Amino acid sequence: MKITCFGEVLWDIFPEHKKIGGAPLNVALRLHSMGVDTCLITRVGNDNLGNDIIRYIEEQEFSGHTFQIDPENKTGEVLVELDYENTATYHISYPVAWDFIAYSKIIEERVKESDAIIFGSLACRNKVSRNTLFRLLDKAKFKILDVNLRPPHYTEKILSKVMIKADFIKLNDEELVEICKTFKIAASTLEEQITAIAKHTNTNKVCITKGSKGATLYYKEVFYHNRGYRVKVVDTVGAGDSFLARLISGLLQNEKPQEALDYACAIGAMVAGSHGANPTFSKEEIRNFLIYQAYK
Repeated sequence: MKITCFGEVLWDIFPEHKKIGGAPLNVALRLHSMGVDTCLITRVGNDNLGNDIIRYIEEQEFSGHTFQIDPENKTGEVLVELDYENTATYHISYPVAWDFIAYSKIIEERVKESDAIIFGSLACRNKVSRNTLFRLLDKAKFKILDVNLRPPHYTEKILSKVMIKADFIKLNDEELVEICKTFKIAASTLEEQITAIAKHTNTNKVCITKGSKGATLYYKEVFYHNRGYRVKVVDTVGAGDSFLARLISGLLQNEKPQEALDYACAIGAMVAGSHGANPTFSKEEIRNFLIYQAYK
């Protein structure tokens, strides 16, 4: 199985430290840690922060990347603020290198040979990366959209267009509320809202994450639910990215949807209970976590 991730890499700047991040990078690293043949298509600046990202990736023994070096625009940064519940909010720099990902035959061939491409709506905020992405989506076998609504970095027109291009859509419960407002969906229950989004975008694969309350998966017109796992939250950065990586890898390998959803929720909870977006876990740690949660 081969999966390509497309979009932003950056530094999350916390009050007391910085961490490498960006949803596509987080997803790619989690997939790689699970043994999936993964490629990351992105762009960094010709600066110290860009060099630090490349060095970090190499230290993870993750060779599956196509890093473009931008001679003019700086490497991306995000100021992260944590509230009293350690929930993150983001202030994202613009424009930066990953807004200018250029099309090439190299990345076209990688996407064509991949089983799926995972991308976020944030990568569509600038026309250069957006045009590159849309050209790649025309070559892709299976298109997975991770909705990232970060005002003011999206418009209704572009959001609608990118959602319609997707075969699988993942968003969180707060984003679901905004999507329903945007598309004038008046449904009252979660399942009715998901069904309406699926109809609007012509897909039968939609997933809603609900933080500590787990997630709901609509997959081939059947609903699956997980009520979540209790952990002491350290920070939520990257939790949804690891959730998506595990969910997609499971579904693409024909795992039962409920099993894939449960395992994905476990990974997401473990990340939320750890520092930073890319903590590492052994298979034994994950297995022990699931066993412990089953008997709580």
